[in-house]
Amino acid sequence: MEQSKTDDVAPDRIAETLAGQKILVTGGTGFLGKVLIEKLLRCLPDIAHIYMLIRTKKGKDPKHRLDEIFSSPLFEKVKTQRGLSALEKTVTAISGDVSMLGLGLSPEDRKMLIENVTIVIHGAATVRFDELLKRAVLLNTRGTKQMVELAKEMKHLILFVHISTAYCHLEEKVLGERTYPPPADPHQVIKCVEWMDDDVVEAMTDKILGKLPNTYAFTKALSESIVEESMQHIPSIILRPSVVIPIWKEPIPGWTDNINGPTGLLIGAGKGVIRTMYCNENGYADYLPVDIAVNGILLTTWNFIYFKDHEKRVYNMTSSNEFKVTWAEIITRGRKITEKIPLNGVVWYPGGSLKKSRFIHNICILLFHMIPAYIIDALLFLAGYKPIMCHVQRRINKGFEVFEYYANNQWDFENTYVDDIRAKLNSTEYKNYQVHGEDLDIDAYFEDCIRAARIYILKELPETLPAARRHLRVMYWVDVITKILFFLLIIYLLASWSESFRTLLTTGVTYVTKLINNL
Repeated sequence: MEQSKTDDVAPDRIAETLAGQKILVTGGTGFLGKVLIEKLLRCLPDIAHIYMLIRTKKGKDPKHRLDEIFSSPLFEKVKTQRGLSALEKTVTAISGDVSMLGLGLSPEDRKMLIENVTIVIHGAATVRFDELLKRAVLLNTRGTKQMVELAKEMKHLILFVHISTAYCHLEEKVLGERTYPPPADPHQVIKCVEWMDDDVVEAMTDKILGKLPNTYAFTKALSESIVEESMQHIPSIILRPSVVIPIWKEPIPGWTDNINGPTGLLIGAGKGVIRTMYCNENGYADYLPVDIAVNGILLTTWNFIYFKDHEKRVYNMTSSNEFKVTWAEIITRGRKITEKIPLNGVVWYPGGSLKKSRFIHNICILLFHMIPAYIIDALLFLAGYKPIMCHVQRRINKGFEVFEYYANNQWDFENTYVDDIRAKLNSTEYKNYQVHGEDLDIDAYFEDCIRAARIYILKELPETLPAARRHLRVMYWVDVITKILFFLLIIYLLASWSESFRTLLTTGVTYVTKLINNL
């Protein structure tokens, strides 16, 4: 949609609106949270302060974890611009845990947040689809309830932003920009899991979830209901990003810190360990580059505060109304790119295909996943190395269980509210907070994703590319020879079976003839 016609030096009203604000961010150590913090520091330097609620993890206290975040390549650009000391002065790590009662906050920290915070961006959640129900409820649902209760006490609150997901009301094939009835009473569910033993909750999980496929969708839907209730008491909005994928443009094209979504598929296929997938090849999922998601968070926040647009409370942050990339297209494009930019240690030449039949898919898993995994593990064991391929394949098969539900169902999303905000942007804002894909080159984006995954996920530096290309050429001929041998084996077996069948048929006819003659 065309932006407002202004000159090239139009003001940045988003930066002006958020200047002087004191923002509390939960989930800031996650993928989306890190990119959000980086954007706030790099593009909105006049923000008064950022508080990050961080829990102690693996023996590392919140300050240590914040230092690790700032040491990430993601923050190199902003550190060059502003200096590390400026970032450390702007951001404070607050010790807390959203899954704990009272959010794990000390009385002093709670009082300080109540006295100072003006905007809350609540993004903390477990995004594991196979998370135990009790933990998912305590973190995603009870955690949201406690954050709302804290926000109600804040003396200067101007907005509470809840990060939900576009995939939490799966019974709706077209998701509108409004709230929906929850699958259960969130307050009752919280009470039940609080007093029930873990084993009891686990045993009842399927019954509690009903038709929903996983605890993530269930608990996020419950959380939305809690935020909807809060709208009578505090200024709050719900944002529903779809599948958040690696950075498109800024600050590092292709950067990610996980292998969720299509990145995992590209890596698995590129390494040669994913050879088959059961899904509707013409179906598509809804993807949102993380930097676009972050821009959407900032624009919806600005829209609520600056324009006082309080009628719009739920935003679907999705892309499929403008871009539909089918599963088949992802695989085709990904295969070409991983041939151009191969990964190190490829175990099989990238190939395979999507299957419409679960039966054929299961046969292919046996032939092209499990049997090769056992053979490779046996060779690794004989060579004195630790077997690993069977473990990898078990993880892939577990991932398939989640993937297949979403890959064989289809959802669409309304997102007219974001279009409305686009129309309000001037030229500076349209560029600085991009939420359009007019200049998207899908192949170039996928290529950036693979290059970044090599460096930041797989730790495969660019200088290893020549060796990876030589290895891939070897694997190509191994793949060709294997297919020829497999084809010859099939012919041999068919020929043997045919000969045996003819022998059996001849013997049977002779036996029947003797019986007839003896009558």
